[in-house]
Amino acid sequence: MSISPSAAGCADRDARWRVIVAGICSLILTVGLARFAYTPMLPLMRADAGLSVLAGGWLATFNYAGYMSGALIASVTRDLGRKFLFYRAGLLVALFSTAAMGLTQDVVLWSVLRFVSGMSSTAGLLLASGLVMNWLMRQGHRSELGVHFAGIGLGVAVSGLAVLAMSALGLAWDGQWLGLGLLGAAFFVPAWIWMPAPCAAGGTPAHGATAAPSRRWMALMVAVYFCAGFGYVVSATFIVAIVEKLPLLAGRGGWVWVIVGLAATPSSFLWDRVAARLGQIGALALAFVLQIVSIVLPAVSDGAAANLLSAVLYGSTFVGIVSLTLSLVGRCYPANPAKAMARLTLSYGVAQIVAPAMAGYIAAATGSYRGALVVAAWAMAAGVLLLYALARQQRAEEAARIG
Repeated sequence: MSISPSAAGCADRDARWRVIVAGICSLILTVGLARFAYTPMLPLMRADAGLSVLAGGWLATFNYAGYMSGALIASVTRDLGRKFLFYRAGLLVALFSTAAMGLTQDVVLWSVLRFVSGMSSTAGLLLASGLVMNWLMRQGHRSELGVHFAGIGLGVAVSGLAVLAMSALGLAWDGQWLGLGLLGAAFFVPAWIWMPAPCAAGGTPAHGATAAPSRRWMALMVAVYFCAGFGYVVSATFIVAIVEKLPLLAGRGGWVWVIVGLAATPSSFLWDRVAARLGQIGALALAFVLQIVSIVLPAVSDGAAANLLSAVLYGSTFVGIVSLTLSLVGRCYPANPAKAMARLTLSYGVAQIVAPAMAGYIAAATGSYRGALVVAAWAMAAGVLLLYALARQQRAEEAARIG
């Protein structure tokens, strides 16, 4: 019995969308809930669970230290089958570490839980990205990850809406963490069953694959991503707490986090279109500049309009920066994209360890997050200069290959 070409095409499309949905669900669980739910939960934990400003910064730092550790493991792991096992382990850890945050008030245990949840976030952001890209390339599909990275924005929106809904129901902070863990189970199932085990060899090579770039190119890219991580993490950790201190937006910080997520959800598609016109490095430079504006606005204005604009700009740029960077690097290293992404992400992780602790100290010393925002903006400005150097290096290498 033969299968018609149209039926085979439908089956192929169905398989493609199942894999993409699995990746999106993994991002919602491991990044949106296990990692980013801490942002809208931070004001509640400070008000009701006795969490200090300084301890809040350190919990964020432990989370990003876990993320960096997970990225390091991914970077030294060559076997794709083992990466798949780590991916599934990350899903389990994300689910249980989220719920367990509501079972203790011990700062040490919270630190451990934030650390392991940070490790789990690499399952969605790095391992799932590599697994999805590997599958798309092997099946002869375009290797763009814009749809996959929409899961980051969706995860931010889901975590924000969940906290708002549970707060409206009168749930205490600990009940909300348990509720977030329960919600995560809905995304765990498709992330587990629809992500196929990777093929180690064979299949169709990546579209547009070229020779791997030089070490200098990668070093510049690593430095650029460090600046991106530094600029992004201050807002990611403290944006809700910053907004809660504004008279006109007090009590509405959770809604601002939802706005960030809604702005982030379509941004990966939009930045793919921008990259088609400006090139990926040009698109990255524009995203950096817009994110600088988003960081500076709350530092110079207490106005509600300025801070809402900041949230929209922030949401619409940080996912684009991640998507453009990891897609670019993944295509440059098609044989094992997850490993290349993980190597690059180590610098992002270092920034995410340093920046939240720095922001916590500045906030504790000054009573404001403004100083931390200014430092983050300068870090992003340095990233723009590095992107200029990266573009020059890429043009030189392309000219050398042609010559």
